Amino acid sequence: MRPLLFLDVDGPLIPLHGRAAMADPAAASAAEHYGNPLLARLDPADGPRLLSLGCDLVWATTWADDANAVLGPLLHLPPLPTVAWTGAGDAGPEHWKTQDLVAWAAGRPFVWVDDEIGPADRSWVARHHSAPALLHRVMGRTGLTQADFEAIRDWAG
Repeated sequence: MRPLLFLDVDGPLIPLHGRAAMADPAAASAAEHYGNPLLARLDPADGPRLLSLGCDLVWATTWADDANAVLGPLLHLPPLPTVAWTGAGDAGPEHWKTQDLVAWAAGRPFVWVDDEIGPADRSWVARHHSAPALLHRVMGRTGLTQADFEAIRDWAG
C-alpha cells in the first residue's frame, strides 16, 4: 500500500518569503482573481513533482476545499482528499493537526509535509502511530526544495 502524503499549503507550496513570484501566467492571474498575491509564488512544477513521489496525496491545510478549487488546477493536480479538522489536538503541546492526521492515516504509513512540525509532534506520532511515518519539516521561508523532494522520495521508495 502506498504511503499517504499529507500536504500543507502555506509555507511548503506557497513560500512565506524567499521564492519570488513565478513567471506562470495562471498563478499570476489567480493571485489577482482571488486577491491573494501569495498565489503568484506557487511553482506549477511542484504538482508533477509531488505526483511522482509514489504517495497518495491528501490536502492537510486550512485551505480545505479551496485547495482543490484554487490550487489543484494551478499545480496540475487532480482533486485530492482533504483532511477535515476536528480540533482534537487543540489542548496538547503538539501541533493542532497532529492527532487528526494520525486518525486519518488509520494505521497507514504517511509523510507529513509542513513548516510547523516540531519535537512534540514527532513524539506524539511515535507513541500513537504504529506504521512508519516521516514528519518532514519544510522551511516556510523558501517552500519545498529539490532536497525536500529527494528526502521524501528516498523515504517513500
